[in-house]
Amino acid sequence: MTPGVFARTYAAKYPGDLFARIRADGFSAVQFNLSCAGLAALPETLPRGIGKSIAKAASEAGLALCALSGTYNMAHPDMAQRQRDRRGFENVMCVAHDMDVSLVTLCTGSRDTSNMWRAHPDNGSGAAWSALRGELDFALSLAEEFNLVLGIEPEPGNVIADAKLARKILDEAGSKRLGIVLDAANLLPPEAQPRQAEIVAEAAELLGGSLFLVHAKDIDRHGVVVPAGKGAVDLPVFVARMKSAGYDGPLVGHNFEESEAPGVAAYLTSIIRSQAS
Repeated sequence: MTPGVFARTYAAKYPGDLFARIRADGFSAVQFNLSCAGLAALPETLPRGIGKSIAKAASEAGLALCALSGTYNMAHPDMAQRQRDRRGFENVMCVAHDMDVSLVTLCTGSRDTSNMWRAHPDNGSGAAWSALRGELDFALSLAEEFNLVLGIEPEPGNVIADAKLARKILDEAGSKRLGIVLDAANLLPPEAQPRQAEIVAEAAELLGGSLFLVHAKDIDRHGVVVPAGKGAVDLPVFVARMKSAGYDGPLVGHNFEESEAPGVAAYLTSIIRSQAS
C-alpha cells in the first residue's frame, strides 16, 4: 500500500505547486478532481491536452494519480438533471483516459435534490434504485468505450448505504468494470461503533474481491470527521482486513485541513509499514 490524499485538501491548484506540496507532505498517490485544475468537477468543455498535462505534472512530482472524481447525483429524482450531468461526466471519462487514470469514482446519490450526500426517506425506494441502475448502465457503457473502471462507495446518505447494498448492486450490474471504494468511517455511524470489528469484517467478506480503492477517513464517537488517527475508527485493524482481502493499492486520506496533511501522511505511512512487517 501507499499513502494517498484527495487533491481538494489543498488550496493550491494545477498548474502550480499543488503536486509539489502533496509530495512534500509525504503522500505518494492522489485522487484528483478537475476542480483542482480550475475546471468544473463535471466540465462542459475541456482545454486541449489538459489530461496529458496533468498526468505529466503529477509524474514529475513523483505522484501516482490513483483516481479521478466523476461524482454526480445518480439518484436525483429529476431525470432531466441526470441527463445534464451525463454530459459533464462523459468529459470526465475522456480526461481520465487521457490522464491514464483507470479509476473514476462515482456517487450513488440521494433523492435529496440539493445535496447528493444527504440521506432521504425515498433512498430505499424502487424509483431511486431504478434511477441509479440507469445511470450505472450509462456509465458502464462509457467505461467500456474508454477502457476504464468505476468505483462506488457505500455512503450512509446514499442509495448504496452499506456493504450489503454494495454487494447487491455489484451482483445486479454483473460487470468487472464496476467495483468498490471502501471507507470504514462510512460504515460506522455512532450507534454502530461498538460493533466495529464485526462490521468491518463483514464488509471485507462481502466486498473484498471487488476493492478498487480504500479510503482512510476518521470520525469521532459522535460521527464528526477528524484527521486520520484522531478518532474512533480502528484504522490499523481496517487496513489489516483490507490487506487480508487482497487489497494492496493506495490508502487515501481526506476530510482534514491542509495544515494537518503532514501528520496524516505520517500516520498512514506508519500503518502501512506496520502491516508490511
